[in-house]
Amino acid sequence: MKRIILMLIVACTVLTSCDNYETYADKKDKERNAISAFISKKQIKVISEQKFQAQDCTTDTTINEYVYMNNTGVYMQITRKGCGRPLLDGENATLKVRFTETSIFNTNSYLTNADEAYNLDYMSISRTGSNYTASFTSGFMASTYGASVPSGWLVPFKYIKLDGPTATEDIAKVRLIVPHTQGHSTASGNVYPYFYEITFQR
Repeated sequence: MKRIILMLIVACTVLTSCDNYETYADKKDKERNAISAFISKKQIKVISEQKFQAQDCTTDTTINEYVYMNNTGVYMQITRKGCGRPLLDGENATLKVRFTETSIFNTNSYLTNADEAYNLDYMSISRTGSNYTASFTSGFMASTYGASVPSGWLVPFKYIKLDGPTATEDIAKVRLIVPHTQGHSTASGNVYPYFYEITFQR
């Protein structure tokens, strides 16, 4: 009798654990739903890349426009294009970075250096043709996630300028919704999407 009861307990435990198991497809569905809910909550107006190109690669911040980038799944708002010039083909640069990272699953969970007057993050970046590679050299992102820059962070560089500020223009600022496939190791490993607000400056 004891053996039968033990077998029933084991069977129930196995069935329960199977019910609680999330497949990768389940996690991706959960991520997509979370991003959709975030877009709705923030009243974001999503435009196509074609419309973005037709608008001289700008997003209208007065109506909270973001462009959806088909190849990456990143949603991008260029809040400010920046000053001076973009990164040139064959050029390397060191950038000063301020950012706020917010979990889309839990918007109370975030990492930021935006309030730290002297605590910037630094990243090195290089361009070869249309390809950008980058690594964090110091700061919160490096100490939290390692040197590798999330691929989603590289999406704006085709469209922004990196000098400044000047008397009439401020430094480049972007907002990004980054799916796990374009995120850091924690994002990709857990299928977590993140929202970023970032400024870049040489």
